Order: sequence, then structure tokens, then C-alpha cells
Amino acid sequence: MGVSKDKREAFERRRQRSLALEVRDELERMILNGAIHAGERLDENKLAEQMGVSRGPVREAARSLESEGLVKSIANQGVFVRNLSVEEALELYDLRALVNGYLCARLAETADTEIIRELRSFVADMDTAIATEDEGRYFELNLAFHDRIAVASDRARAPALYVSLGKEVRLLRHRALTGLESLRLSNEEHRLIVDAIDSGDAGRAHEEGARHHSNGKKRLLEALSRDAKARRASVLEAGQNKPASSLHIQGST
Repeated sequence: MGVSKDKREAFERRRQRSLALEVRDELERMILNGAIHAGERLDENKLAEQMGVSRGPVREAARSLESEGLVKSIANQGVFVRNLSVEEALELYDLRALVNGYLCARLAETADTEIIRELRSFVADMDTAIATEDEGRYFELNLAFHDRIAVASDRARAPALYVSLGKEVRLLRHRALTGLESLRLSNEEHRLIVDAIDSGDAGRAHEEGARHHSNGKKRLLEALSRDAKARRASVLEAGQNKPASSLHIQGST
């Protein structure tokens, strides 16, 4: 007995949905790992060829990622990886501080020895990444540590919100976590979070969880300030090294 037309069409729709999800996951991975940079336009033809699919699943994947805040569609120009403004980045840190404090407090009420052991293992691995000066590895472990707390809190809505906010923060890449001293401070805060969760003190866990992201916000501002100073110094140095004739022409315009 042959398969009916309706069943064939239903199967094809399921297959297409499954393909679109695979393309979406791969596109998200490329963005979050920095293979496609902030501000870069998504080339549908190139991506479709690269993934061995038609342009349709790529377009659908881009729509899905736009709803998560990872890409932005601009009329008559295309879809671009979001380039977060400073204001947006600081707001993300404030929101993560609120949600993370809540998640740490809830986990403190239910944590068992297994999750504490797992979290301490994350902290130890981050210590190793610092010792080997592997900032990329630290960055990934840091995100995994916080996502693990979110999932282990066993809340209905907050973990998904926190993970989604974390994806947007990843668009910043390593801006707030760069330099060994910054990593050491960050991981010491992780240690305090785990100690607070292990103590079962929800109030203390909330405080440490929120403070960590508030401090992360401060580290980001400090990094942006350092970058701005370095750019100004570079411009001044370039101006001082110009030939006198060039400086004269520029000054006379």
C-alpha cells in the first residue's frame, strides 16, 4: 500500500524543520565562537554552500536567531550579527546580575554533594586555564559554569532567560575577561559563589551571584576605558610621526 500524499507532505515538512534546526544550531555556533564576527553580514549563498543546504533553511535559521537577539535584519541590506552598543552590554550585565542572584539562591536551597563537586571542578579547571594563560578556555568554562548553575536550580523560566542573556553577552567575546588578573578576580568570585551555595544560605548565595556580574560590568567598563586610551595614544603617536610637510597641509585645510 502506497504512502498517501498527505503523509508524504507531512514527512517532508518534518524533515525540513529538522534541517532548519540543524542549520540554526550550526549558525549559532559559528556566531558564538567568533567564526562570524559582530557586525558581519550573513552571506546566505556562501553559508548554504558551506553547509550543503539550500538558502531556505539558512534564512529560517537567521529569523530564529534574530528572535534571540544574536542577529539583526536591516531592510534592503540583509541580516547582520549584532554589534552590541555599550549601553546594551551594560544592561545585559545588570539583567544577568538579577537573574543569577535568584538562580544561585534557589540552588543553595536544594544543592546536593554532586552538584557542589561539579561546580568546584569547574573552578579548578578555570584555575588551570589561568595557570596556562588560556583565556579562550577560561571563557568557555566560565559560561558553562554559570549555565550549569542555571540548569541545576531547576526553575521553570529563569534558566532559559539566563542562558539567552548569556548568548548575547558572548557577542562581546573576551572584552570583559581579558588579562590574567581579571581572570583571577573572576574565578575567586566563582569560588565564593560555590561556597555560598554549599552553605545553604540563600541570601548569601544571592548576594555573591549578583555581585559577580556587577563586578563583571565594572571589568567591562575598565576594559573599554583601556581600549579608548590605547586608541587615543595610537592616534597621537601617528600624528607625531607624520612628516612636517604633511602636518602643514593637514593644518591648513
